[in-house]
Amino acid sequence: MFSRRTPSARASLRRRASQLALTLCVGSALAMPPGHARANVVEGMRIDDAIRVGGKELQLNGTGLRSAFILKGYVAALYLPEKARNATVVLGGHGPKRLQIRPLREVAPDTFIKALNDGLRENHSEIQLQRLSERMLQLRHTMEQMGTARKGDVINFDFSPDGGTMVAINGTPRGKPIPGEDFYQAVLRVFLGDHPVDRELKRALLGG
Repeated sequence: MFSRRTPSARASLRRRASQLALTLCVGSALAMPPGHARANVVEGMRIDDAIRVGGKELQLNGTGLRSAFILKGYVAALYLPEKARNATVVLGGHGPKRLQIRPLREVAPDTFIKALNDGLRENHSEIQLQRLSERMLQLRHTMEQMGTARKGDVINFDFSPDGGTMVAINGTPRGKPIPGEDFYQAVLRVFLGDHPVDRELKRALLGG
């Protein structure tokens, strides 16, 4: 017949079973593709894999964190009709796009506007800025209407060939559409141009 195990033997078996279960769990986690458990989650924010702009489905091209020293500014995400890893391809590509900004702290309109204007000046010549000046002023008015952005807000800069550039906060449009694909490309150069606001963020938005 079967022999009876002592209490100490049963305890030893339980310990070995627990260790085996832990080993299997760790092994399964290590077997997952890198980033699988945290796919498209940045700073605790879930980023959609796909969205729609102008009736077209766009794919998440990349997402990243904008930070300076120890200050975290915002999470950004870029959506395109087709994924691209080259800034020149993105900036020259046609069709709908979305640049999404999610602040991680309170940002006043003047701060937002200054950052955009500084980025535009860093990536454009004086002649180019002159061509954009009226639309830059329209963007300023739009950002003023948006008011102070706070952590948890979702700000979308959308472009569609029929509607131009539209800014919305938490799903509510602000201001009027700003015409011209060249203007949206100018805004993207703030993030993807030769002198981006953050080189690490540029790399992340390009899926690097």
